Amino acid sequence: MALTLYNTLSRSKQRFEPIDPGNVRLYVCGPTVYDHAHIGNARPVVVFDVLYRLLRHVYGEGCVRYVRNITDVDDKIIEAARKAGETIEAVTGRYTAAFHADMKELGALPPDVEPRATGHIAEMIAMIERLIAKDHAYAAEGHVLFSVATMADYGRLSRHGRDELVAGARVEIAPYKRDPADFVLWKPSDADQPGWDSPWGRGRPGWHLECSAMSKKHLGETFDIHGGGQDLIFPHHENEIAQSTCAHGKPFVGLWMHNGYVTVGGEKMSKSLGNFHTVHDLLERAPGEAIRLSLLTAQYRQPLDFSLDGLDRAKSALDRLYTALAGARDVVAADDIAGAEPVVEALSDDLNTPKALAEMHALAGTLNRSDDARERARAKAGLLFAGGLLGLLGRDPESWFKGDGVEEAIRTMVADRRRARSEKDFAEADRIRDELMRTHNVVVEDRPDGSSEWRRA
Repeated sequence: MALTLYNTLSRSKQRFEPIDPGNVRLYVCGPTVYDHAHIGNARPVVVFDVLYRLLRHVYGEGCVRYVRNITDVDDKIIEAARKAGETIEAVTGRYTAAFHADMKELGALPPDVEPRATGHIAEMIAMIERLIAKDHAYAAEGHVLFSVATMADYGRLSRHGRDELVAGARVEIAPYKRDPADFVLWKPSDADQPGWDSPWGRGRPGWHLECSAMSKKHLGETFDIHGGGQDLIFPHHENEIAQSTCAHGKPFVGLWMHNGYVTVGGEKMSKSLGNFHTVHDLLERAPGEAIRLSLLTAQYRQPLDFSLDGLDRAKSALDRLYTALAGARDVVAADDIAGAEPVVEALSDDLNTPKALAEMHALAGTLNRSDDARERARAKAGLLFAGGLLGLLGRDPESWFKGDGVEEAIRTMVADRRRARSEKDFAEADRIRDELMRTHNVVVEDRPDGSSEWRRA
């Protein structure tokens, strides 16, 4: 089955053909560790985790190398440490650990390599020296800048015009820059800032340079797929292309993938706007698996409008899937995974996760309704395999329903409803009934004697 993916560079879907099927290489921009990850930060982790799982299925687990970096030197980190009155190492250590814990709760597999920027300063300095030697960069007043004018097709990824390129520059217009669009590769550090010795004085790398140096070291000068959020297309990924292609004189990346924004009420979620939910806080409301599913309900290139109601719906959807598995405890899953073929087909079409989830629910429906033993065995095998590709259904159904106190909460709500009925508070009884259905997918059946039982719809 052909795997097709959308290439941001060509603005089209294309058949994915790796440089070496025995060594498929994927790089994804990771977090800048100065605060807890919000749900917008988590989306690329989940999206590219699904891609990683799919690539391992198609090419073999030992044939895919996934690199996702940690940015642990950045002006935002310096400012966060200053405000907290802590060392930079304390801030980055705490939030790196928090990021790992949160992503583990979301079911994300760890990357094969997780390089940190501070561990690759020598590689960054070497790349700068190479760019200067090729006349693609120049030193000025303790800075080193990439000369945009030396790259004829700069801007091809983002398709920005000249004015947009200047407006997008990460460093303010400065007299030492030959061109306003030139961007920083190295900048000086004062005594209170982290810095390393270099041919241009004590300083630190520019953000864009970090990923170019780390991807080169761990994946080579040319590799298959580079991923990240849509907001990284310009200037970050545009500048990565400039640095890497000009330094090495060869293509940088075969295929560029970018996930869409996470919005709240149609507005982009961001820390600067304050309209965000951290994964850390959301985990107090719902299991990580429900958060993960909520991030997969939209196709990855489309914006995803996040809401707490949507998170509750994701939890209910998982309840239905786990209910199907619970009702098939006596079914021995088939040896083949033919039942999962529609899910694999959906994911192979540019990670169409909404269709893949719909196919999973169809398999769950077969498990619930079919009387044919062979059909149920294939459906169970397919559902479990599909869950593995999407990073879902990794728990035992009993653990899912009891481990987080769900059944106890349901029983409490049913008892409260029974009490409301006995007190003839029918409005409250109806409210609880509706809440049980909305949040837990539970139907309450009343008996003539005043008792009631509940079951999952």
